[in-house]
Amino acid sequence: MRKNVNKRISSYIFRSFVTPFSTILFCLALLSSLTQKIFLFLVILLSGLIHFTQELRAKIITDKLLKLVNTKVKVLKDDKVIEISSEQLKLDDKIVLEAGDRIPADVKLLETSDFFVSQSVITGESGIVEKRATNTAFSGTSVVGGRAVAKVIALGKSTVYGNLAINNVVKKRRFDEGAKSISIVLVKFMAILLPIVFLILGITKGLWLRAFVFSLSVAIGLTPELLPMVISACLAKASSSLYKKKTIVKNINAMQALGSMDVLCVDKTGTLTKDEVILEYYLDILGNESQKVLDFAYLNSYYHTGAKNHLDRAVLKCENAYLKKLVNEYNKIDEIPFNNEKKYASVQVNDLIILKGAYKEILKKCSYIEYKGKIIKIEDDKQESVRHIVDEMTEDGMRVLAICYKKTNKTYIDDEDDYILLGYISFFDAPKSSATSSISKLNNLNIDIRILTGDNKGTTIAVCKRIGIKCNKVLTGEQIDKLEGDDVYTTIESTNIFVELSPKHKAKIVEILQKNGHFVGFLGDGMNDLPAQLKANVSISVDNAVTALKDSADIVLLKKDLNILEDSIIEGRKAFVNMVKYIKITASSNFGNICAIVCASIFLPFYPITSVQILLVNTLYDILCLILPWDNVDKELIKRPLEWSGKTLERFMIYFGPLSLIFDILTFFFLYKILAPSVAGTNYKQVVSICQTGWFLETLWTQVLILHLLRTEKIPFIQSKPSKLAMFTTISGLILLSLLTISPLGNLIGFTTLPLSYYIFLAVIVLSYMILVTIFKIFYVRKYKKLL
Repeated sequence: MRKNVNKRISSYIFRSFVTPFSTILFCLALLSSLTQKIFLFLVILLSGLIHFTQELRAKIITDKLLKLVNTKVKVLKDDKVIEISSEQLKLDDKIVLEAGDRIPADVKLLETSDFFVSQSVITGESGIVEKRATNTAFSGTSVVGGRAVAKVIALGKSTVYGNLAINNVVKKRRFDEGAKSISIVLVKFMAILLPIVFLILGITKGLWLRAFVFSLSVAIGLTPELLPMVISACLAKASSSLYKKKTIVKNINAMQALGSMDVLCVDKTGTLTKDEVILEYYLDILGNESQKVLDFAYLNSYYHTGAKNHLDRAVLKCENAYLKKLVNEYNKIDEIPFNNEKKYASVQVNDLIILKGAYKEILKKCSYIEYKGKIIKIEDDKQESVRHIVDEMTEDGMRVLAICYKKTNKTYIDDEDDYILLGYISFFDAPKSSATSSISKLNNLNIDIRILTGDNKGTTIAVCKRIGIKCNKVLTGEQIDKLEGDDVYTTIESTNIFVELSPKHKAKIVEILQKNGHFVGFLGDGMNDLPAQLKANVSISVDNAVTALKDSADIVLLKKDLNILEDSIIEGRKAFVNMVKYIKITASSNFGNICAIVCASIFLPFYPITSVQILLVNTLYDILCLILPWDNVDKELIKRPLEWSGKTLERFMIYFGPLSLIFDILTFFFLYKILAPSVAGTNYKQVVSICQTGWFLETLWTQVLILHLLRTEKIPFIQSKPSKLAMFTTISGLILLSLLTISPLGNLIGFTTLPLSYYIFLAVIVLSYMILVTIFKIFYVRKYKKLL
């Protein structure tokens, strides 16, 4: 453990101090005087320490949150079962596995009892496999039913499917694609500007080595050097805020995914309903109350060792002295856990096989019905009567399961039919009073809600109508299977309610929505949700979900409530907006500064700014940008899903970047032709120092203030106010950095004290620049409908 921690800290240190930015500074230090060497090494140290501190802080916050949902494993120690973190698991440990658990390592099974495992994570198939003693069960697979004691034989990447573990499943995120396109844009600008600057300076100044180093500094100056640090700070702050709102972010990058999500797939139970399922009726085939139906349903639920769902729990709540006695009269012989393909659970007690499940599937297994103790052959007209009774209950919002049985002289459950339909049990799960408002709030955030449920059509439509969800189009799993070609994409796109689904159907719907261009989130809590959750761009679970599902989730809600999810999405979008502010505004202002350097270099007999000063401007500006995670965000900016885009970045840079060029050229003209001659006369060294100092201040002020101008579509400081922390940091930062030019440290890097007349000129230039940017911003928003 200590070795892993040391390795992780070493990687943080390496990433913090070995960057393109620090590498260029190091090269510049080798070519500089002793005093400049000291200054440059201090800048490298400061930048690296800030980067390291922020990254370590983000990791500490993430680790703290992960501990709250860390997987627990039941381990046998001295014939006692204790719970430990999965990270503490060691080879040869004996562990206990039960329904709903995710198997944390490759294990050899020592003892089993009706032990069934879903291997869909590694095989892609949704079927389940029965495992017996001496068999091997693989890491990442899930226990569907039964119980086992097993010995750990491999951990982590040493497991057979180590690279396919749930936590390592690579989800394609639109953020990653956008980040790649942004990188391409920046590289393209650097590839164009670097040779231009190099050739211009080499030809006009003659010092080719210095021109090369300067052009590298210009290229690095174009890059938002502290982007990884700003991203880490934004995400860590958002994750910390969400914890206070009962949301745990397991994967910090999921905050970006939340900001991009435009479709949310949810189950009905617990999301739209209260998840307080009550067994209302136990009826025979004609709708009369039947104790025998309850008896058989109770035996099935009691002896079923699969992951207990809310329906089983509702049945078991009916426990009384009579049912306890009944259980003692029947001994379990065999079972087959609930299967999402077959949609029923099978249990054999004594000489009876009892099936409990979806009435359509149960009806397919039955050749007979029982009514008032008589066994009657099922005819077509009787099937219609059965369906009519069930339909009446589902139209009232009831969930209905059918119960059937048959006698056997075998000691195992066969796959034959000829069962006897006994009756039904019906459940009621009241809709949440907050469901309508929470869905409305999500719709206001431009998130499209899709209902994906295994429940039947009638029950789902009844619940949706009660809470005001429009049933624009309802599609069953069976209908999805019949879709072909482009009809699959168009039909699923136009459907908002999907019913009678298997896990495979849910995963297919998520995948089709992604192919249709959507960024899909999935909120689930049961084993049948796992395939879809692994497919989703952002997977969301709840604290009381089965272990396998929580392990694979990016985000865990401590309460299954769409209102909490709304807060999470808003925080995710705020973090995204603040990251977009940094990348777009910084890249555009850097681009404008570099254009000014290129133009000034053609006409001035000296470098308009030194390599050290270029990098200093960017470093100081980036340090001020570290307050962005705490900046306020306009409500209008979080009303829609967001995405990184190289295309919009390029457009933003070209539109706003050159605006500063006008004022940069005016500043150079004023400094070189008016101020410097009047102050320094023919003192060439002093003229150079005045010009470089003046442009440094003008660049610093305009670059910092444009951050406030372009952080909002509204009028800054009036209609949209930055946070108090952002204002304090900006004002104090500008004052302190301006004082740097008259300090001894400033003298070391070529700065000098400027007269009052320059600061009057600077005020006019800065005010004019702010007015022009505001005007152009208005036209930009009108043309492209958004700013960031």
